[in-house]
Amino acid sequence: MALPLELYVGLRYTRAKRRNHFISAISLVSILGLAVGVIVLITVISVMNGFQKEIRDTILGATSHATISGIEGRLSNWQSLVEQSLQFDHVEGAAPYVRGEGMISTGGKVNGVLVRGILPSQEVTVSDFGDRMLEGSLDDLVVGEFNIILGFDLARAVNARVGDKITLITPQATLSPVGVLPRLKRFTVKGIFRLGNYQYDSSIALTHLEDAAKLFRLPGKVSGVRLKLDDMFAAPAVSRELLNGLPEVYYVSDWTKANVNYFKAVETEKSVMRIILFFIVAIATFNIVSTLVMLVTDKESDIAILRTLGASPGTVMRIFIVQGTVIGVLGIILGTIVGVILATNVGVIVPAIEEFVGRELFSSEIYYLSGVPSEFRWEDLGIIVSVSFILTILATIYPAWRASRLQPADALQYE
Repeated sequence: MALPLELYVGLRYTRAKRRNHFISAISLVSILGLAVGVIVLITVISVMNGFQKEIRDTILGATSHATISGIEGRLSNWQSLVEQSLQFDHVEGAAPYVRGEGMISTGGKVNGVLVRGILPSQEVTVSDFGDRMLEGSLDDLVVGEFNIILGFDLARAVNARVGDKITLITPQATLSPVGVLPRLKRFTVKGIFRLGNYQYDSSIALTHLEDAAKLFRLPGKVSGVRLKLDDMFAAPAVSRELLNGLPEVYYVSDWTKANVNYFKAVETEKSVMRIILFFIVAIATFNIVSTLVMLVTDKESDIAILRTLGASPGTVMRIFIVQGTVIGVLGIILGTIVGVILATNVGVIVPAIEEFVGRELFSSEIYYLSGVPSEFRWEDLGIIVSVSFILTILATIYPAWRASRLQPADALQYE
């Protein structure tokens, strides 16, 4: 099949051996530079997507999609409230909880703790604790036995193991003949969970709902009811429906309000990072400009001959646009292949690098995650490839325009 003149000559210039090897080297640098930019964009954006999704999932796995609490911070009719909540659209789980703060002490070590009283049979419908148990089970929380389940990092901080006795100290005070004393209670460690988020693994302790109610002096009452939805992004709409549809006045919040500043910060950071990384691609396209400028200088006589044979300035311009585009497309294809491979294997590559260098690159205490997550998205790849291709086309315009302005008589006078 006969190719258009512009495409045929442009591809011929790309394939042919050049007399000037320096131009060939610059072309290779242009391809590699653009490939590196695309690789970095795909990999970094995928990792940031992974961090956002992983932290969001762990936050919702430990908290809830929506929470109903009393105006005074406690509920007495929680049983009927659970039944009423389950009647609303999108609500697929509801469970009461008691929340309190305290300190645990064992073996001379003391650590702050957020105590959460739960009903094991209902908790599994709203959180991921039951699926993230390293030792023990939520069913080990038996009413009246004052058993407790600790987060992995919390247990490590106080050097507690399953079967150990720990002392829980609460802020409530008890009057005694010798004065005011803090409330102390001995608990038995029955399990250890690990959500993979340091923020929760280092601070949360679970106990039975009734034991927590006794400990924090809430007999027959709870702090609130936590809800799980079949669509987390429906949480704001469901919250409004609950406010309008429940027979009594309650305070209803959802995960978008509870963590609004964090998620806005992550989204802003991702947007800024995407713009910064696109500048890497833009810088790489400058190599295409320099390559084509030198190529135009090298091919002046060829351009002049084409012009004398009847090629229009537009034809000459399109020839060099084709060549610059081929260089850019090769770089984009190479970068896309390597970038996708890296983005989908970050979870394997990073541990291998950490093992090789002998140190942890991403500390869970800083990043709140036990690993480096990655979520590759095709829509992100489409944006990256499209913008990179557009930048490549823009980079070819000036050199191609300069070639089209070349006068045959000026180019051939010294030939």
